[in-house]
Amino acid sequence: MLSLPETRRSKGAYVLTSLPYIYALGNVEVRFPNKSIENELIQSLGLPKTTRPIDNGGFYSVLSQPQNRYLARKLFWVLTIDGKPIYILLPTDPEGLDALLEAIRPSACPLNWSVVVGRKGPVAPPSRGRLQVPMVLIDHLFQKSIPPESFADEKLRSSAEEMFQKMMQIANNKGATGKHRALNYLVVRYPAIYAKATEELERNFSLTSVEADSTPSDNRKVISVVFSFSQRETGAVEKYFVRVDVTEEFPFIVTEMSPCFVR
Repeated sequence: MLSLPETRRSKGAYVLTSLPYIYALGNVEVRFPNKSIENELIQSLGLPKTTRPIDNGGFYSVLSQPQNRYLARKLFWVLTIDGKPIYILLPTDPEGLDALLEAIRPSACPLNWSVVVGRKGPVAPPSRGRLQVPMVLIDHLFQKSIPPESFADEKLRSSAEEMFQKMMQIANNKGATGKHRALNYLVVRYPAIYAKATEELERNFSLTSVEADSTPSDNRKVISVVFSFSQRETGAVEKYFVRVDVTEEFPFIVTEMSPCFVR
């Protein structure tokens, strides 16, 4: 499998030095490393060599076939946000490659996002082509519908979508900082935020801001995320907060959603 460059040698074996964690949301796309691989895949599809471009459905139809796994291992797997390449994704085992294939499977749900949990390495060297973006070792990759598919009611989905859009408005969220990792974790793993948005909507409150700040904690990195809701008629503001521990790779809730009282 692909790997990051070895960075340190210990007792005859190369090991990776400590790498920062990421918890990123985006879309997985496939890129060709060179013309040879591109033409090989087009030939596998049985298409004319002049065919450009190939969508994820075309990639999946070829790469999901066992006899074409050699191609899947040769391609660049890229996480994009709004169509812009953010990371080159490197599977560390066969299961990682399976997860990447699942990420490009055509879906009936247009709101599916790919969630990447891993470790961020250096920017890709020139040998990786023109994609000068950081490489990420994938430790976990899964698909998530945002807002949750369980919100069948149009009103509930509307409040959930509003919550999601507000949280994603924080600029340049690549899931690399503690604050962004906490926000992205809440978006995909903490349905209570959507329940609260729906509850507030019923009271004619709308979400007006989401703020994330570090919270002092003994030997732990904890992020407090504050949600502000404003009453549409009176302008009264209510705030709620949740605390997320992002010390290690997998964030977790420290304090459940609770009222925030300003002193």
